[in-house]
Amino acid sequence: MHNVIVRSISGVVFIILMIACLLFNKFLFAGLVMFIMAGMLSEFYNITMGKTYTFSKVLAILAGITLFALMFAWSCYHIPIRMIGLAIVPLFIIMINSLYVKDKEEYGKFSNIYTGLLYIAVPLALSNLIAFDKAGNFSGYLLLCFFIIIWCCDVGAFTFGITLGRFFPAKLFPSVSPKKTWVGFFGGLVTSVLSAFILCKVGLLKFPLAHSMILALIMSIASVYGDLYESQWKRVYGVKDSGKIIPGHGGLLDRFDSTLMAMPLGALYLAVFDLL
Repeated sequence: MHNVIVRSISGVVFIILMIACLLFNKFLFAGLVMFIMAGMLSEFYNITMGKTYTFSKVLAILAGITLFALMFAWSCYHIPIRMIGLAIVPLFIIMINSLYVKDKEEYGKFSNIYTGLLYIAVPLALSNLIAFDKAGNFSGYLLLCFFIIIWCCDVGAFTFGITLGRFFPAKLFPSVSPKKTWVGFFGGLVTSVLSAFILCKVGLLKFPLAHSMILALIMSIASVYGDLYESQWKRVYGVKDSGKIIPGHGGLLDRFDSTLMAMPLGALYLAVFDLL
């Protein structure tokens, strides 16, 4: 019961903080995303690389923040798009730095540096394309809708899995996440599509209803794969939680793993139909 209370309080506080940062102004949005990015990259590198190559890990986090900052400046202030190419400079520094590392015994771990940037930094940097319109005006409402759809998928999957899992125990992906069931998966689909229906009806999702519901369907499936992908990393390295920053919930990577696939694919769907 104590764990449930702690989990509930920390979850509510974190959601309120996120909503405030997304809706108040563009700089709070940028600060929030960069904080989340830095935390997730740090957790991923601690899982996969341990305490080795600290300087290179710091450089990688700075590289991710640089990419986000350049995307932010392009989306908001319309700096020349070619300037985003500057984000590759920190990567070159990481590569050059690796040549000067004396202990090459675990050199293969350096591959995780680039995996983390592709897996975490790139999707979060692309959030700028969702938060700003083509004229450079900031609005966090669409990004908030994305999070609501993902959150509803998680809540629906958990609720259906707990209540109906004993009657329909078929496992979704037992080799990676033994507790996930098919009934939970379909429960998450239902609740995410229902959330998109409501968001569309109240005017927060400003797309045709059919597109809104398809968007939720795509994001729901992607969020499950995002969760499974992070679970596989933790299983390979024998880790239960990615961190302890959120009491009762674990790390930032545990909370935003679904987002890393769901958000870019949702944005891609909208872009294909010229809705973004």
